[in-house]
Amino acid sequence: MTNSTMSVLAIEKAVSVLRSGGVIALPTDTLYALAAAARDAEAVRRVFAIKGREGAKPLPLFVSDLAMAERVAVFSPTAHRLAERFWPGPLTIALPRQPVFESEALAGGDTVAVRVPDYEFVRRLVRDLGWPVTGTSANRAGARAPVSSAEAAFQLGEMVDLIIDGGRLKGGAESTVVDITVTPPAVLREGAVRRADVETVLRQAVSTET
Repeated sequence: MTNSTMSVLAIEKAVSVLRSGGVIALPTDTLYALAAAARDAEAVRRVFAIKGREGAKPLPLFVSDLAMAERVAVFSPTAHRLAERFWPGPLTIALPRQPVFESEALAGGDTVAVRVPDYEFVRRLVRDLGWPVTGTSANRAGARAPVSSAEAAFQLGEMVDLIIDGGRLKGGAESTVVDITVTPPAVLREGAVRRADVETVLRQAVSTET
């Protein structure tokens, strides 16, 4: 069986689990992540419970491409500049949500944080599912974010329905999070993309929130 065939089978299995309300742990371009269908309220609540995370703190979402991102978030010219430069890649952009988009992942807020991962497996999975998935790291709150399926399994055990083994990841750095719903834009978390690179693309200084 070829690697491509294995990937197709793994994507089919993962999509089936997500469509049935499941939660999976999967490799990305940064860390292993917890994925649940963003439109499945019960599955998203499970993600909060698995992580031991406060329900008032929203979850970021993975999308397959810019077109899907625009269906859930309102893009400004600033957002387009960031997406054109850093997607696919480790930059999460916080934006106003589209009025028609609702998800438990937003924790009742009017903003949504979206990212197109630089990892073909994840993009194909989300595309085939046809809906964004949660994209939070596959660890308990306060614990080390996993870079292998073994680390994810050690922390989460049987709390998840499926773990996709993508080997040990080389990145290990979280995505950088930029909030462009504020003026000036704010780096909420500096990770794999440097703040200076964000400022270069935006041609302006950004603030830093901790």
